[in-house]
Amino acid sequence: MAKEKTVYTCTDCGGTAPRWMGQCPHCQAWNTLVESVAESAAPGRNRFAALAKAAPVATLADIEASEVERTPTAIGELDRVLGGGIVEGGVVLIGGDPGIGKSTLLLQALDGLQRAGVSTLYVTGEESGAQVALRSRRLGLDHSQVQVLAETQLEKILATLGARPPAVAVIDSIQTVYSEQLTSAPGSVAQVRECAAHLTRFAKSGGTAVVLVGHVTKEGTLAGPRVLEHMVDTVLYFEGDTHSSFRLVRAIKNRFGAVNEIGVFAMTERGLKGVSNPSAIFLSQHTEPVPGSCVLVTLEGTRPMLVEIQALVDSGGPSPRRLSVGLDRDRLAMLLAVLHRHAGVACMDQDVFVNAVGGVRISEPAADLAVMLAITSSLRGKPLPKGFLAFGEVGLAGEVRPAPRGQERLKEAAKLGFSVAVVPKANAPKKGGREYEGLTIHAVERIDEAMNVVRGLA
Repeated sequence: MAKEKTVYTCTDCGGTAPRWMGQCPHCQAWNTLVESVAESAAPGRNRFAALAKAAPVATLADIEASEVERTPTAIGELDRVLGGGIVEGGVVLIGGDPGIGKSTLLLQALDGLQRAGVSTLYVTGEESGAQVALRSRRLGLDHSQVQVLAETQLEKILATLGARPPAVAVIDSIQTVYSEQLTSAPGSVAQVRECAAHLTRFAKSGGTAVVLVGHVTKEGTLAGPRVLEHMVDTVLYFEGDTHSSFRLVRAIKNRFGAVNEIGVFAMTERGLKGVSNPSAIFLSQHTEPVPGSCVLVTLEGTRPMLVEIQALVDSGGPSPRRLSVGLDRDRLAMLLAVLHRHAGVACMDQDVFVNAVGGVRISEPAADLAVMLAITSSLRGKPLPKGFLAFGEVGLAGEVRPAPRGQERLKEAAKLGFSVAVVPKANAPKKGGREYEGLTIHAVERIDEAMNVVRGLA
């Protein structure tokens, strides 16, 4: 393949320069020149070919639409995050900390697909074929027929994919792949963007599902250009502490399924295993209720999940600390102000620490009520009743606002044997049913009402 001419394009004004310079010669902006490939002048060649054939203009009512077919990976939790399975021609980007289990999960998924008769290819740029084979034996994938290619050059990878197109291909990782059309090192912004664009174009034109493994930065975001997340169909993030055996896979973008859907896995000697009842790992194992603990029913994608919220209130100095793990710290400060103003619970001279058990991160405001009840329980040294749970958003005026899909949350709590629930009035069921059997529901409209209910239960 003839080497194409490279130029440097300004990300601000779009101007080009024949070589890299610190300042753009057109708009005078600093550090905005990025290496790119100049469009070839050869007839019949176009780097920016369309992903699909051109179609005539038509109205939405006239276009025939059908549900996309999905291929299950034989890993139920991964299929849940993907929206039901792998989609033909779909591009998935999965990122996470080193050693958290990205390669392990994908190797298990490819083996399950291969055993189901789906052709697969595992392209490794960080390990040799022998290392991948050794890992497969550790995972118990004996006699696996997954094809492996140890290569980092984009042109050779595309040639292999084009010669025998597999149904599913994994690129591990996109930061190790480089194109000869660019002179920059693998992992640079230009290389990652260019290689991902070529692989995406191949997936869309040929129907091969491509899974890209991406590295993450110190801040936990995917390394490389942000445009990479816009190019792909699905973005998955691995979450969890490497020192813990549990892992969460969260979908932050999915064109074929629900966003914020999570899959819960446990790391074992034989690889990652799906956890069918994730609420069990986020709930305490206390034999008796303890002060500062309150169970919350949170919603992760389409799945209601029970999580224990723990709070510790202790005497502080002249500058009391406010620390939260798994919850928004700024929202914690707001809730303490509402607690003081509308419920008469003062924590001005107290250190307040709040934690979501199990390493889960909760971003929805429905955790407000559970956090405030846990703080009050810790401050007064009185535990909440056994089998107690709460959820609901709390406003600055002290009102308790409804949480989305409250009926499903209550059904999940009743199924797991909880007996008392304090919920927003709008989330209380109109009439009881078998699905709420054994669960006493207290509907409240304000935070002071919730405090009175808890005092009455004590």
